[in-house]
Amino acid sequence: MKFLSALKHYVRLGHGKVLESKASFRERTIRVPYKFVVPSGHENGWPHDLWGYPLGAKCMAVRQKGLYIKNHPARKNRLEDIGFRFNANTSAGWLDVVHAAAIYSKMHGRILDVPSNFVVPSPPKGALFNSEDSWPWPEHLKGLKLGQRLKDVRLKGTYLKGRDKHIRKAQLDTLGFVWNPKRGRRKRGLGGTACNNDDDATNN
Repeated sequence: MKFLSALKHYVRLGHGKVLESKASFRERTIRVPYKFVVPSGHENGWPHDLWGYPLGAKCMAVRQKGLYIKNHPARKNRLEDIGFRFNANTSAGWLDVVHAAAIYSKMHGRILDVPSNFVVPSPPKGALFNSEDSWPWPEHLKGLKLGQRLKDVRLKGTYLKGRDKHIRKAQLDTLGFVWNPKRGRRKRGLGGTACNNDDDATNN
């Protein structure tokens, strides 16, 4: 199947990554932009027979229309084995959330008690990455509304449905997630300064 061959090559070139949170949770997922088309030219590392292949559009068609996999459960299993997610938005979104949550937890003494208005900040000018004193937040997480996402987890069970719900709950527990925050507590900001609590408390 040409689609499967293209996806595997996409992974081999380093585009499909195993995302690993700093809490040592691993989950492979392949993210292919909708507009991605296999580039031409041997210098790009793609075999000639795949040049011009609209891999991004094909991924969407597989998810939305069952292209290639309808009535072929074995093909679907093969795609899942290499990291293709049929509920791409939910899966990819969770990976970002748990990655950011792991960083926040590490910065706050292994306690995951995030203000509802907390947004992953942009790095300051001249920030260093991948060094001992580096900026802790990866660039791809910039702007993530972590506080609101975790509030939705607590109040709506967002991300905690389906076959991975128990695994994801265990991940949050390991990170010190506060499932029932108290009213009137004071929270710590990015730099360790306390700020007054807003509407993030709940009584479940």
